[in-house]
Amino acid sequence: MKKLILFISWLTVFNNLHAADNEVYVAKYKNDKACAISYTFDDGLKEHYTLAAPGLENLGFRGTFWVNGLSVETNSDANKPRVSWEELKDMNKRGHEISNHGWSHKNLNRITLEEVATEIEKNDSIILANVGVMPRTFCYPFNAKNEEVLKIASKNRVDTRTKQIAVGGHSTPEKLDQWVNELLNTGDWGVGMTHGITYGYDAFNDSTVLWNHLRKVKSMEDRIWVGTFLEVASYIKERDNINIKVSEGKKQLKITPELQMDKNLFTEPLTLVVKREGIKSVEVKQGKKKLSARIFPDKVMFDFNPYSGPIQVKFKK
Repeated sequence: MKKLILFISWLTVFNNLHAADNEVYVAKYKNDKACAISYTFDDGLKEHYTLAAPGLENLGFRGTFWVNGLSVETNSDANKPRVSWEELKDMNKRGHEISNHGWSHKNLNRITLEEVATEIEKNDSIILANVGVMPRTFCYPFNAKNEEVLKIASKNRVDTRTKQIAVGGHSTPEKLDQWVNELLNTGDWGVGMTHGITYGYDAFNDSTVLWNHLRKVKSMEDRIWVGTFLEVASYIKERDNINIKVSEGKKQLKITPELQMDKNLFTEPLTLVVKREGIKSVEVKQGKKKLSARIFPDKVMFDFNPYSGPIQVKFKK
């Protein structure tokens, strides 16, 4: 028993020293940012196309837009005009995530499990047919869910939206600032939930609250990663499941990532950080592909494909 304890202790010390010597790790978030935010928009309103998407794009951001196929098909409420399939297809081409909010926005806690599956699968199919992308995330209508609904909705998904903060009619600049500051302090992932901007459920009394908030987040983009719900969810799950093996040679590292996940479902590149000072130049390759590396006074950073095999890092001081 004593020998076993000593052996385990030695392994722990060895692994810590190994990590400290090389200081190689997968960043918590893309580009080693302190926290992440995803802006999501529910119900497929027309102004998500005319206002929200362009407003995000002007700042270099992309959002997640959860749609109900039936509302898009019928567009029956003149007071709440809906986005069209062509507009959603255009948004997808521009880098926004178009995803599943249920076929007819039913409360999934109040229908049978067979009906739950139909609501989700039918909406998947119509989004694929009209937008050209299979949704890999899901947003619960009315945020209503239970364990059985969660299990059905999570099948073949990267993630489903289970936590969010309302960004809408009750938002104030002070509340939104507090939210962002809390994310920076805790290093969490924040998910904003917006419905209407100028009309519809929980629309802003003054939409400049939203635009001013987004501009403030833009000013902090050195610390905040703004990504779609799919991007951030996939990054986090890949990050939490990857193994990294590091071997060190003269002025070079061989880094071998190992990730046993569905590579068709989880497709987000990860950021690798190598903590070293005084690096003037570096060459990074994964297989035959040259990776773009960013050099900082105390580290080198680059994005890599977690499924594409060993990475060679060669340093010059």
